[in-house]
Amino acid sequence: MRNKIIYVLGTIAALIVARNVYVISGLPGEEAQGAIFKIIFFHVPLAITALTCGTVACAASILYLVKKELKYDAVAVAVTEVGLAFLAGNLITGSIWARIIWGVWWAWDVRLTSALVCWILYASYLMIRHAVEEPTQRANLAAVVSIFAFIDVPIVYLSIRLFRTQHPGPVFFSSTGSFPHDWSMIMMWNLFAMFMLGSVLIMIRLRQEETQRELDSLRRLAHAF
Repeated sequence: MRNKIIYVLGTIAALIVARNVYVISGLPGEEAQGAIFKIIFFHVPLAITALTCGTVACAASILYLVKKELKYDAVAVAVTEVGLAFLAGNLITGSIWARIIWGVWWAWDVRLTSALVCWILYASYLMIRHAVEEPTQRANLAAVVSIFAFIDVPIVYLSIRLFRTQHPGPVFFSSTGSFPHDWSMIMMWNLFAMFMLGSVLIMIRLRQEETQRELDSLRRLAHAF
């Protein structure tokens, strides 16, 4: 049943993304930035999805520390891996935009720097998990690191609102933004597609984590004999 759900959601997500790419390709370029502005329709949804994954991972890590149930640890690692991939996509699309508009691939702007730090923190989370073999010890340590890494999530979100920054100010989800209504609808469709794609990837990773937990249980049982 789960496989069917994954296939159905994956197909729907792929169709929505294909439809969005077609619609976005037909939009006119922005007056000041030209065609490169269209990258925002992917840059922003990737960022929102990644930060949402970080929030869910933090909640799952807290639940694990409270209830000591490994299923919450499985959710945390699955969501973190998917969120890290989406955050990497956000950084890459941002760099492509910066190369055209700023003339450089990277600038040590508050938003860019905080997002990079966020990526490094969650990458460290995954590295720590691979360094510890015992499942309970690994889950405990990983949960603490996940909660610590989450501190940077609101910093990334608030950076362009609290600091003077080279990064453009918010034009979407903002009372001061000037995003046209029809473009906002396209953005929402792409955000929906990213959420759905992320959900499919998380479900696949959760299945892998369940298999890994079964192997760990068999390994401990074998060692007991």
